[in-house]
Amino acid sequence: MNSAWMDIFRHVPFPGLGGLLEILVLSVLFYYTILFFRGTRGAQVLLGFVTAIVAMLVLTRMFNLDTLNWLLQQISVYLVVAVVVIFQPEIRRALAELGKQHVFSTQRERGMLDEIVKAVSLLAEGKIGALIALEREIGTLAVQETGTRLDSLVSADLLVTLFYPRTALHDGGVIIEGDRVRAAGCVFPLSSRDIGKTGTRHRAAVGLSEESDAVVIVVSEETGAISLAYKGRLIRGLDEERLRRILSSVLVRATKTQSRWQRLRQNLDLSAEGLARTEELMEREFEEPPKNP
Repeated sequence: MNSAWMDIFRHVPFPGLGGLLEILVLSVLFYYTILFFRGTRGAQVLLGFVTAIVAMLVLTRMFNLDTLNWLLQQISVYLVVAVVVIFQPEIRRALAELGKQHVFSTQRERGMLDEIVKAVSLLAEGKIGALIALEREIGTLAVQETGTRLDSLVSADLLVTLFYPRTALHDGGVIIEGDRVRAAGCVFPLSSRDIGKTGTRHRAAVGLSEESDAVVIVVSEETGAISLAYKGRLIRGLDEERLRRILSSVLVRATKTQSRWQRLRQNLDLSAEGLARTEELMEREFEEPPKNP
């Protein structure tokens, strides 16, 4: 029995250095493709597409279906065009992400934050409920798919309009990525923790902050109070100035002092040291009163 297996292994060609390099490149390519499509509607389409192609190839080889095999070879070129057409939104998003400038200028970031703070102040003044998530390093594609996809510049007028009562997208959350409003009317995951006597919006804000590193702003519909959820903690009773200071500290200052990879590693660090750093950050940024100039 062992000799039979040895004979089989002798006839198996082992890849050289070039072959190992090709295997490594293809493995990385497949991994990031799956990672990119995971949590989107395109994942189901991609799975069905690949399953159909693999099943047809296996059947043609097993049962020697020469005609069908020839037909598949002839239309293989057109399959590339079909992939581009079917996955056009995902491909466009991937190319946009590849060419996106991740390090924005301080002036541009502060202008975007000013628009958000202005919108939140108007919503709080009018006691209009709102739920705004600012995406950071961990993607929220799965949550964006639950709402209506948008691609608009962040502006106070747009955010106030989206949450205006009885409009089509007012019931749900808005997700902001960079300086773009990516989706509205989204359903955020609810937190299962005991966070006190709060409404659904607050539980949804904490829930999303538990599953990602997003900063989530909540405006109460009953009282107009402004709250903020970050890394599973809810900070209530914020005014306009303190909200601006927190957003500036977490989003602008952290981006300038750390690289993208460093921030991602820090956000995914669940060790005792990482949790201690998170607690220290929360104490410093959220609970420390603003200093007088």
